[in-house]
Formats: sequence, C-alpha cells, structure tokens
Amino acid sequence: MTWRWEYVPDEETVADGAPQEFLAEVKKAADELVRAAEALYLHGPAYQGMDEGAKHAFVSGGFLVYMVTPRSELVTIWQVTPDPLA
Repeated sequence: MTWRWEYVPDEETVADGAPQEFLAEVKKAADELVRAAEALYLHGPAYQGMDEGAKHAFVSGGFLVYMVTPRSELVTIWQVTPDPLA
C-alpha cells in the first residue's frame, strides 16, 4: 500500500462550490498530512492502536476536517469550509 488522501464520500460532494484558490490550499494541506502520517506510521497496515479521530486543519481561506487511518494508509477529507469573508 501507499499513503494517499481522498475526499469522502467524493470530491463533488465535499468540495462543490468552493473557490479554486481555496481548494488548491486544501490539496497542499492534504499532501502535507499524507507526508506527516507516512513518517509517523512507518508500518501503517500493522498499526494496532486507535485511529486519531476527526481533526481540523486551517488553511488560507478556510479550514478542512480530516482523519488519518493508519491501517489503510489513508487521509480522508470529510469537509472543506471556505471563509465567507476571504
């Protein structure tokens, strides 16, 4: 397996209508989250602990809600929320 990230349930549902500049920041953050998870969970599929649960990450123009699942070597993005004032 290889670490990756994806929108859940899909990009259309999660990111529909969000500004492209904001989504570019979300993708950068997701890529960084994948690199961090890969370094933290060197043997992801063998991980025996509890998942971390949902977390928030703030990016330029808003925030995202994500979860790291080591056994699947996956970072899932559940919600993106652009700042309406940005």
